Amino acid sequence: MRVIGLTGGIASGKSSVARILAARGVPVIDADQLSRDVVLPGTPALDAIVALCGRGVLLGDGGLDRQALGARVFADPSLRRELEAILHPAIKVLAEERLGELRRCGAPVAVYMAPLLIEAGATDRVDEIWVVYVDRETQITRVMARDGISREESEQRLAAQMPMEEKAKHGRIVIDNRGTIGELEEKVLDLCRDELGV
Repeated sequence: MRVIGLTGGIASGKSSVARILAARGVPVIDADQLSRDVVLPGTPALDAIVALCGRGVLLGDGGLDRQALGARVFADPSLRRELEAILHPAIKVLAEERLGELRRCGAPVAVYMAPLLIEAGATDRVDEIWVVYVDRETQITRVMARDGISREESEQRLAAQMPMEEKAKHGRIVIDNRGTIGELEEKVLDLCRDELGV
């Protein structure tokens, strides 16, 4: 099975690309969803996060308050590294389980979508990397609009990630998403036909 690692920066359009691929029948494993699955109430990862950050990162129902946790880790690089040391191994186990299921089902290709594919050292999970690219100013504008945050907060979130220009160097395929959603769809459908045969 050919495994494509789909990555990009915050608000670059990874999810849009994944939706287009999934609509063409390509199985997509979303590392963000896996990161939510591994911190469900009762999981070892959630227990470790509470031990690290305290009960202030929990919602009333015992679930993880991702917004409260995000506000803390984006402002504290050492805390973010400790959090990643909890999450990344748990996500890896779950990702390998899901990829194994697809292999057993005979899927010819699968997409593993992970914002931190390169930074987390998870490139060994994939056969090649596709990067969804936008320039920094477009990222800032989109994050501000999407999350309702200030320019300063948006820049802080970007500073926590590998710069897009650097990330693009890792891609066998770089999908430029500075245009419209229609233009993006056209590019991805071309890739489906030329690269994936779907």
